[in-house]
Amino acid sequence: MATYNLQLPRMGESVSEATIVKWLKQPGDRIEEDESILEVATDKVDSDVPSPVSGTLKAQLFTENSVAQVGDVIATLEVDEADGNETSDATAAAAPVEVEEIPGVDQLANQLPSSPSPSKEGAGKFYSPLVRNIAAEEGISSQELDSIPGTGNEGRVTKQDILDYLAWKKNPDGPATFGTLIRSEVIVSQPPPLENSGNAAPKQPINETPVETSAIVSMSPQDEIIEMDRMRRLIADHMVKSVHTSPHVCSFVEADVTNLVNWRNKIKGAYEKREGEKITFTPIFIEAVSKALRDFPMVNVSVNGTQIIKKRNINIGMAAALPSGNLIVPVIKNADQLSLVGLGKAVNDLANRARNNKLLPDDTQGGTFTLTNIGAFGNIMGTPIINQPQVAILAVGTITKKPAVIETEYGDMIGIRHMMYLSLSYDHRVVDGALGGRFVKRVADYLENWDVNREV
Repeated sequence: MATYNLQLPRMGESVSEATIVKWLKQPGDRIEEDESILEVATDKVDSDVPSPVSGTLKAQLFTENSVAQVGDVIATLEVDEADGNETSDATAAAAPVEVEEIPGVDQLANQLPSSPSPSKEGAGKFYSPLVRNIAAEEGISSQELDSIPGTGNEGRVTKQDILDYLAWKKNPDGPATFGTLIRSEVIVSQPPPLENSGNAAPKQPINETPVETSAIVSMSPQDEIIEMDRMRRLIADHMVKSVHTSPHVCSFVEADVTNLVNWRNKIKGAYEKREGEKITFTPIFIEAVSKALRDFPMVNVSVNGTQIIKKRNINIGMAAALPSGNLIVPVIKNADQLSLVGLGKAVNDLANRARNNKLLPDDTQGGTFTLTNIGAFGNIMGTPIINQPQVAILAVGTITKKPAVIETEYGDMIGIRHMMYLSLSYDHRVVDGALGGRFVKRVADYLENWDVNREV
């Protein structure tokens, strides 16, 4: 029998680590080729890892809730001689990744470039986007980030490294739970991890950051206690950090979208017959937002300490509610470069893949601005929380018929119009009221001045 080392597969260019959520197979279980062995999770996406070979699971080298780097050997299998060389390594990157509960958008590979690769900082140090985002949210400078010892592959700083470093900063005299202990610029490393082998002990789990709460909650015997699932804990933590990071301001504009509604009603039948799918309002909203971001590029930015990072690409995230009640934000990359038909296909593909529970982890990375359609729930306006590290998020309300004053060359008159509210939350550190107000008004202008003779 030969030994096969199963590595954590690469699940996207910007994904460098994943959490072991659940082992679907136990040591001694027989595994067929392409059969799922375990479930892993990145920042928000849950995926199955299939086996590229047939064999018997020999050892699990990571326990549930522990974090593994891409390329780490996570399990060993005993395979027939014909299935592999003695102690062979492989990455199941070629195998499609099955994703749970994630609505996503296929990025139309021939039209859209792939996301940038994770960058290196300082003296050749590697930082994943997740680590960089946490550093930015917590105000950690590049120099301070370089000083954090990494326990990941080739000394990479992992999510848990930076979270434990932040915990240590808050309580320097407490126990050090990350891979190294810092005291007065002296770094004392822990013993290196055991080499991965059939008899190696699994790496111990790393607890996820708990949701902070200061309120004392009273309970009665009739109350039901529901434990948050992993995704809900991530969302809660992300929302709390966003409110702590960004001073939120919200501006509102009411838009008359009668021309837009009439235009869509006129062309939707022919569009569906030609394209084989329906056109919704969502791609129209995304197009208007993309145009406004080109007009006001200082809304398409992120904050890194005292630096403002002006984004070259316009990548629109779409906040989507899952059947489970959780939230996910898949991203349409370079949305300003897509036609309305292209945006429509991307949005509809998002809905189809939501029903089929399929999405690649990269599909939720790289957003520069977020749109959330609260009108789908009958809401007219809202004050959404910014999706860090972005600086603005737009909520579009439901379209309703209302009596409105119409200005004509013959004087004012009352008519029934299709009206909607646009709500923009923005980070007052870098977006002032004038810029935020002009931006949301520009989005409204693009929707109000819709060409009723436009062809798609």
